[in-house]
Amino acid sequence: MNARQAEIQRQTSETRIAIRLNLDGRGQHRIATGLPFLDHMLRHLAVHGLFDLTVDAKGDLEIDPHHTVEDVALTLGQAFDQALGDRRGIVRMGHAYAPMDETLAFVAVDLSGRPYAVVRARWHGPSVGGIPNSLWSHFLESFTVTARCNLHARVLYGRDDHHQVEALFKALARALDAATALDPRRGGAIPSTKGAL
Repeated sequence: MNARQAEIQRQTSETRIAIRLNLDGRGQHRIATGLPFLDHMLRHLAVHGLFDLTVDAKGDLEIDPHHTVEDVALTLGQAFDQALGDRRGIVRMGHAYAPMDETLAFVAVDLSGRPYAVVRARWHGPSVGGIPNSLWSHFLESFTVTARCNLHARVLYGRDDHHQVEALFKALARALDAATALDPRRGGAIPSTKGAL
């Protein structure tokens, strides 16, 4: 099977983003988005999903973080979609719980080719690390569009918003690791009764 890797570049008047992804990595990463807390979350995605991930993003942060957060998510989703190819032999679905101190989060993913996101979290403040908390749902929703996956993410409980975001990203990492894994029992077949994803 070919290496499951991708290299994606996205350039608009608002952002310039380059992402390199290896699904069969060891969690090596180099992340620079100009938003330290987003960098921190993407490092968790790489480390806990065992994805090798390089993200270089420059955005109009003088306006606000929205364009950078959204476009990083869109480009990351594209990278997953490209690295998965025709999705032959993958497990396809994965889920994970992730605790972070007083917080517990759950994420389920289906690499079905059909984008849809349901995100549930109750925030206690307006932002974490200078990023409005509303953007975390938007990040996940944007990711699903270009990754062509169905995603359900929920913070079951928690008091600290930092812990809630971190638990979500750790659960996302573990769920994606499970869903993107190759199952040798499939013999390279596409995991769908339709024969295509």
